[in-house]
Formats: sequence, structure tokens, C-alpha cells
Amino acid sequence: MRSSAAVTTPNVRIVGRRFVDGHGRTLSLRGVNAGGSSKVPTRPDGRTHVTHGFYDHRDVSFVGRPFPLDETDEHFARLARWGLTFVRLLTTWEAVEHDGPGHYDHDYLGYLRAVVESAATHGINVFIDPHQDVWSRWTGGDGAPGWSLDAVGIDLTGLAATGAAVSHQTTGEPFPRMIWPTNHTKLGAATMFTLFFAGNDLLPSTTIAGDGAQDILQESYIAAMTEVARTVADLPNVVGYDTMNEPGCGWIDVEDLGEHAGRLRIGPSPTPLQSMVAASGRPVEVGVYDLLADQPHATTVLNPDGVRLWREGFQCPWLAEGVWEEEGPDGVRLLRPHHCAGRRFYDRYLVPFVRRYAERIRSVHAEAAIFVEGVPGAAPPALQGPADPDRIVHAGHWYDGLTLLTKHYDPGLAVDDRTHELVTGEDAVRRSVRAQMARLVSESEELLGGVPTLVGEIGVPFDLDDGVAYQSGDFSAQTAALRAYIDALDANLLSFTLWNYTADNTNEHGDGWNGEDLSIFSRDQGWFGEGPDSGARALLGFCRPYPLATAGTPLALEFDAEARVLRYLFTAAADVAAPTEIYVPAVQYPDGFDVATSAGTWRVAGARVLLDTTGRSGEVTVTVKPR
Repeated sequence: MRSSAAVTTPNVRIVGRRFVDGHGRTLSLRGVNAGGSSKVPTRPDGRTHVTHGFYDHRDVSFVGRPFPLDETDEHFARLARWGLTFVRLLTTWEAVEHDGPGHYDHDYLGYLRAVVESAATHGINVFIDPHQDVWSRWTGGDGAPGWSLDAVGIDLTGLAATGAAVSHQTTGEPFPRMIWPTNHTKLGAATMFTLFFAGNDLLPSTTIAGDGAQDILQESYIAAMTEVARTVADLPNVVGYDTMNEPGCGWIDVEDLGEHAGRLRIGPSPTPLQSMVAASGRPVEVGVYDLLADQPHATTVLNPDGVRLWREGFQCPWLAEGVWEEEGPDGVRLLRPHHCAGRRFYDRYLVPFVRRYAERIRSVHAEAAIFVEGVPGAAPPALQGPADPDRIVHAGHWYDGLTLLTKHYDPGLAVDDRTHELVTGEDAVRRSVRAQMARLVSESEELLGGVPTLVGEIGVPFDLDDGVAYQSGDFSAQTAALRAYIDALDANLLSFTLWNYTADNTNEHGDGWNGEDLSIFSRDQGWFGEGPDSGARALLGFCRPYPLATAGTPLALEFDAEARVLRYLFTAAADVAAPTEIYVPAVQYPDGFDVATSAGTWRVAGARVLLDTTGRSGEVTVTVKPR
């Protein structure tokens, strides 16, 4: 570990819009998020269906996430075999600093370094993802330590009772499908994100140990992630660091705090004002919504027992700020409905945070790339001014939202992830998905000044249709979905990391978090016996040929999954001496393959075709087909 900025040259560098290696070759980065259960501790068992120890938030350990050290070789060898050699390695603020501000878990940091070192021995590069979803485990997701809520007066045990959060741990089974994102607009997560990004402007009366909550929370988060960077900065397979997974904007920019915020409503759905009132100990009648419904189908009383969320000596930050007031025993009045309106979350809050974060990370890891993303389902912030960091990567996410919400895949039915327009017909869906990927590339150009794009999350639920594949062994629907998604990625020459690879996934409890089950691996799937592919799910959907490294500039890529034919077009660079490397997995070509190329000479080395075009320039075509 180093006290000053490490200047180790990373294995992967950024040159313009490209990822390149030390030979000057253009890299196509493909890999996974490791892993889904890294959101929760190993001790106590933090998987969200487990309730024991949920509120013991200081005495926890994340050592063993994403997998135990004695399993690292097994998992990384498997990923390398599948051609997935770039890992978005999850950590959380809680994993690093669960015991209080400035108290870092050095056992965990040492473990994390050992995982990265193991990855290197298998030719795997990583970038570190400070993961969070809807702020924390106690607000229905993961990320921030429990003390962050405690410090502003929140009683963790009252979040569910007051409707300030909905969590798997407090709801039990069955946990409503995809209800967890609704926490973005519930009081717990919404208040914490508002404090984190805009507390000085919107809630300045809320302080922590006498200082503004925004200053304390941001400084603690950035300092913790800087400690992570300091731990691994000298390892050349660490490419960089994400700023924050799917940052939430809280109630910043909400036009009217008396009206519903956000589009997604499932179950009891209070407005911001109703959330504030309920958290202050008053029963509130709210609408109850079904998945994808525009109108409530019923009403219910939130916080019927009058539980107070705020600990003794604290009050609602919104009440303290004069946003609303109590009128007698039963009445309330919204005094400042537009308190959060027109605040420009990206420009005034997210961009300054990214700048500050990047500066601190690079104070200990000078050559680090900075991976950025916007709020869920939106473009990234604009970062191309003189004060903005260079060497950034657009790491936005893409999901087939309809499949994710319904857990059913229909190749002829989809929804645009930004416009929310319904798309019907297989050809139309195919064109739409490719256009949505192209939009990510355009945003990298228009908003970020022309930087590389890596889709940081993309995947499919493996428990489609009530988990029928677990009984039948037929993952054809998931295979078809992954093929469609990766076809669109290939059409746009995009790098990506699949969500996800969870080493302890089970058919019963999925990834161990909020009922999600998107892992491409599970020991419960033994379709390949005890061999290296044992545990794979929909292997033919994601394990496919592609150019890992190109001695030139990629122009077009297509893989016909039915015919198992790869067609690749690139412009050769005469001054690059290293060969173009094309990954060709045996699972796609069990009887071997033939290669045809318009230029150069080729040979096979393991699962790779090495094409030498040294001294040549101009377009080169490569075709790989089964014998």
C-alpha cells in the first residue's frame, strides 16, 4: 500500500474513445459484475431473506464477498474460460466503514486486495464499483453504513413501520417483485440522498456533530473509497473506479412535494408530504398500486400505530426546515411545496461530487480511469469542461425493463428504457434495442466529449416464469434474451459487464438480495457435470466469439448464433506489432472451426485465434465458422 499517488501503468488505458493495451491494440472489454451478494455482509448472514442480525450494523464483515479466497482461482479460471476477462468488482461503503466514521475494516481491505491479485493471475482486469441501491440495506437496498442514518436521527427499527422504506428483511415472503426501487421516492432513501448531495442548500438545519450533513456524508464516502484506492492502486490490473452505482437524486427537483414523485409505484405509495407526516408519528391514508398500474386499486393506512421514526432529540429534517408544519393533533400543512423544484441535480450537485471524487481517487491512484453513470434510466451528467476530470468512461446501465419487471421474456415485446414507449414485433424490438445501445454511445460523445462506453450492467433474470427452468433444465428463453442483448452490443461495438456472477447463488434464494436472480452461475445448475462449465446458466447465450484485442480500429462485428459464424471487420494499423486476438470458445465449436481472413496470417493458441497483420493497413475481414 502507498501513501502517495501510485503511478503504476494500468493494463488497460484510455485513448480517445478506445480502451487500449500496452501494445496499442483496441480492446473489447467483456466480463461480469462480481457479485450480486457483495451487497450484503457474510457475517452475520446478510442475505435479505435472513432477518437475524439485521439491525446489528456495526459488527459486520464483508470478507468473502464476492467469494472466499480459497475459491478465487476456481471462479476466475471459469470466467477466463468463458472469455469474461473484465470484472466490475463490487464493494460498498458499508463494507469499508461499517463501524463508524474513519473506522476502516482493514481485514476486509486486505481481503479485497488479495482478490484483485488473484484475478491478475488469470489475466483478468477489474474496476472497482462502490455499489449502492436506494442508499442502504435498511432503506431497502445496500451501500451506506447504518451509522449514516443513525447520525441524522433515524431509528433503523422504525423505517418499515412508518412506511419510510420497504425491505425484504421486514416484509418477509413473498417479497413483492421489483418493489425495492420504489424506495427511491420513500422518505428513508429520498431524505438521505437529498442530504448527501444537496443538504447544504435544501436541509441546512440538519447537522452531524455540528457540521452540515452533506459535508460529513460526502467526505466520509469519498474518504472510504479513497482508502480502497490506496489499497489496490499499485496493482496494474486495476483500471479504475466507478463514482457511485446508480446515484439517487432523492427529492431534488421534485416539482411539488404534495404530489407523487417518480413513475414506479408498487404497494402503498405515499407522496413526499405523506411520507414526512407518517415518519413523524401520524397515521396517513395512502393509495395502494399494482405493478405497472397508473391508478391505485385501494387505500391503506400507513403507520397505523403512530410509530415515530426520529430518535429522541431529533425531528424530521423537512419539518425543521419549515417545509411543512403540524396543525393541531390531526392536521398538517405543506408550507413550501416547491422547496426542491428547479434545483438541477446534475449541474449543481452530481457534477461537483464527481469532480471532488475523481480528484481524491487520483491523489492516491494517479492513472486511474473514472467510470461515471447517471441516475437510473437516464443519461450521464455532462462532463467536458476544463474543471472536469479526463480519462473518464461512460458506464451507464441497460436493462430490458419489461422482462425485469414481469420476469417473462417475449422477443416481440419491449419498452424503451428512456422514453418508456411500448415496442411490439420481433424486428421492431431488435431495432429498438440496437438503437438504445447506440444512444449510449451518442451520449458518450455529446455529453462526455467523446469517451469510451462500457455498459456497466446488463442481464436477464434466470427465474423467468416462476423459475420453470430450474425444474426443466431448459434455459432457452434466457439464452435467447442474452443473444438478443449481446447482438445489439456487438452492433455498436460496445464493451460490457454482465449483471452478474454470484458465487453463492441458489435456485431458492437467487443472488441473495431482494429476490433477484440474475447470476450466470449457480452451483445448483450442474448441467456440465463436474467440468469447468459446471454451474453455467444459458452458457451459449453469453459465451461467444469476439475480438479481445485488435491491431487497429474495429468497424463491424456480428455473430450468427444459429449458424455459429463470426464476421469481423477492422482497419489494420501497420505500426501495431502485436496480433489481433479473437476469443473462440470450444462450447460454440465442439467439432472445431475454420478461419478465413482477407489479410495477414493466423494461428490458434488455446481458445484464441492470433492474426498477424504487422506492416499492413486498410480493411481486414475475419470469418470464423464451424467445421
